[in-house]
Amino acid sequence: MDTYGLWSLFPTLIVLIMAIITRRTIESLMTGALVGMLMIDPTSVVTQASDTLLTVLGNDTVTWIILVCGLFGSLIALLVRTGGVLTFGDVMTRRIHGRRQGLLTTWLLGLAIFVDDYLNALAISASMKKITDRFKVSREMLAYIVDSTAAPICILVPFSTWAVFFAGLLEENDVTGSGMGLYIEAIPFMFYAWIAAAVVPLVAMGWIPAIGPMKTAELRASGGQVMPDGAEENALETEDKGQRRPHLLNFLLPIASLIFFTWYFDIDILRGVIVALAVTLVLIFSQRLMSFHATFDTALDGFKSMLMPLGTLVAGFTLKEVNDGLGLTEYVIQTLQPLMTAQLLPAVSFVTMAFLAFATGSFWGLFAVAMPIVLPLASSVDAEMPLVIGALISASAFGSHACFYGDSTVLSAQGSGCTPMAHALTQLPYALIAAFLATLVFLAAGYL
Repeated sequence: MDTYGLWSLFPTLIVLIMAIITRRTIESLMTGALVGMLMIDPTSVVTQASDTLLTVLGNDTVTWIILVCGLFGSLIALLVRTGGVLTFGDVMTRRIHGRRQGLLTTWLLGLAIFVDDYLNALAISASMKKITDRFKVSREMLAYIVDSTAAPICILVPFSTWAVFFAGLLEENDVTGSGMGLYIEAIPFMFYAWIAAAVVPLVAMGWIPAIGPMKTAELRASGGQVMPDGAEENALETEDKGQRRPHLLNFLLPIASLIFFTWYFDIDILRGVIVALAVTLVLIFSQRLMSFHATFDTALDGFKSMLMPLGTLVAGFTLKEVNDGLGLTEYVIQTLQPLMTAQLLPAVSFVTMAFLAFATGSFWGLFAVAMPIVLPLASSVDAEMPLVIGALISASAFGSHACFYGDSTVLSAQGSGCTPMAHALTQLPYALIAAFLATLVFLAAGYL
């Protein structure tokens, strides 16, 4: 593979600058991808674009994400349209009597729904909007709390989708012992996840104040405008139009089915959401909550409501393919290898891989490339393996949490009812605080 040295960073830099200036995600990503294609071969940009898009859309992971997100949109739209989400909101509202309670409840629900970050991001945000709106909490604050209990919590639980993937990756890299056993050993060392999750209640309680763009968003919400400019109402919005409230079971049973069957089918959320949709349809038709045509029109509207975040994800995968062609990951790792002593390896691995995960929007595939390089290096310098693995997986969680065009960021924003860029910019200071503290802890742990 050809590497372009320092120039391999240029397309990602273009994306970040353009995204911050324009606050438009898809356009920024595709511009960065186009710049990368021009760097690779300016005479075949059309061919590169078509081949790259076909590669991305033919990727099993991308297809899986499209199905999961689209069907999730259908499920939530049905729960909203039938009044199930509002019923849940009514019940929770009677028990929540203040802003802090509302935010802490959102955080606790995020801790409880740990099976998958997509499940967390979409289900909790959709069900808690009515409650947080009542207390004039900005949608950006809701999205931050939801996102902070997505990947950061999922990696701390050994039977989540993240744990299953990374344990399999460890097995493939011939680590000593079982992959899942080593993953569990590394959980105490996943410092970014622990710190990011711990920061949330401090923010919810007001002990850490709203800072930067989040302060602006909270001031706007205190005046009655909870949604940011540019955000639009969609099929996932829980607007109360006075419809009849069904029994709370109509909300709880689909969600419980989603969680149980995701776990039952070996942590496969696609199968879980299919079963949950089937349960929801049975409830709707058995109680005659909606007509046949209205039901499937609503499900289709829910699927369509996910087109914008899915477009962002496809654009992000396109940029990743271009960055792979430029040799970005290999360049950064090889440049920093001389710094990787036994003491510095955990901190350097975390910072390096966190940057790459943030820049490329790749939180799983990137580590399939990095682990065969970093883990043998850790063995050769006699570094503590669980600590290094904890650093790598923490970096993946940071990328998912902070990346402007990452799947968890986009879906948390969509579920909460704000734009991905508004969510990304408001939560970035908190993610950077957690990352800075985690770096210090990894540095200290390397010398202990």
